Amino acid sequence: MTPPTNIGRVAFFLPSLRGGGAERSAVNLAAGFAARGVVVDMVLARAAGPYLQNLHPDVRVVDLGAPRVVYSLPRLSRYLRNQRPDAMVCFMDHANLVALAARWLSGAPTRVIGTVHHNKTVQREQFRGVKVRAVTRMAWRAYPRLDAVVAVSHGVAESLARESGMPLEDIHTIYNPIVTPGLEARLRAAAPGARGGGLVVGMGRLDAPKDFETLIRAFVAVRARRPARLLILGDGPGRPRLQALANQTGVADDVTFAGFVDDPYTTLLGADVFVLSSRSEGLPTALIEAMACGCPVVSTNCPSGPEEILEGGRHGRLVPVGDAAALADAIVETMESPPDRDMLRRRAGDFSLEKSVDAYLALCAAPGKG
Repeated sequence: MTPPTNIGRVAFFLPSLRGGGAERSAVNLAAGFAARGVVVDMVLARAAGPYLQNLHPDVRVVDLGAPRVVYSLPRLSRYLRNQRPDAMVCFMDHANLVALAARWLSGAPTRVIGTVHHNKTVQREQFRGVKVRAVTRMAWRAYPRLDAVVAVSHGVAESLARESGMPLEDIHTIYNPIVTPGLEARLRAAAPGARGGGLVVGMGRLDAPKDFETLIRAFVAVRARRPARLLILGDGPGRPRLQALANQTGVADDVTFAGFVDDPYTTLLGADVFVLSSRSEGLPTALIEAMACGCPVVSTNCPSGPEEILEGGRHGRLVPVGDAAALADAIVETMESPPDRDMLRRRAGDFSLEKSVDAYLALCAAPGKG
């Protein structure tokens, strides 16, 4: 498919390409744009991070050489003035705002599209100090000056409307491009393990927002009712505390902390249930990846994303945040009565690269405010 005729060059602007959902989305979108014949620049405040090696070969890296995003403003302005991309898609709050300022300084007609990846109400409540909260809300209120604002889920869009004062209808919801041709190829090549052994999988950074503590406590109750094993993929500062909890609750022999795994798909293909125990999300990639593997899922009904992905519980059980007993019940019920795996795969297909690229290209081609 060819790009719109008025799109020649598109820039993606991020702090770096360290591991994270927003960075992975940028890399996937850049590849999708390049495959459509768009000239793509990956403009980074600092060209660092593991996802650099995953860039499409036709994507050009522009390293602004700045230690922080705010310090990249002069060089970003110079880039816009010299290269004059038709559109620039930005990731992270500070990148959105720096791009807006750089466009103004450069005088370039570039269309600036900001993306929002986190629930803003949850994010604001996590910020400490009246001054920090006030400055943050002032920054969010600059969002209407962007040519377009994209939220990665309807829940994130609603939170941004509440916190920024933007009309909800002015915020575009475009799901992250999670199911890519590369993922589909890896799934075809993966050799699934045998199901039916009671394998429960959790995946993500081991920190407070992911709330693996509740998952471990739920697993204690599951293990008391039936044979089961818990495999946690990921690493982070909470690992020692979680390992201690597994020891204290007597399930350490049945809990494995595997650390970061670059290719979790063989595991997910053989798992009996995947569990998302988070307290907050934007659009949980791991949940969609598990569904793409045909793995039954259970999730907390946290803000934002799980309820949308699972369509109110149609594709997997939703439980209250932090409720270990309800989570245990849902895990056992899912093991005993799993959903149709092909249905899960079809739903995951709604979060495809092609659909995301189509939506972003349409925004890039629309008239701008700049």
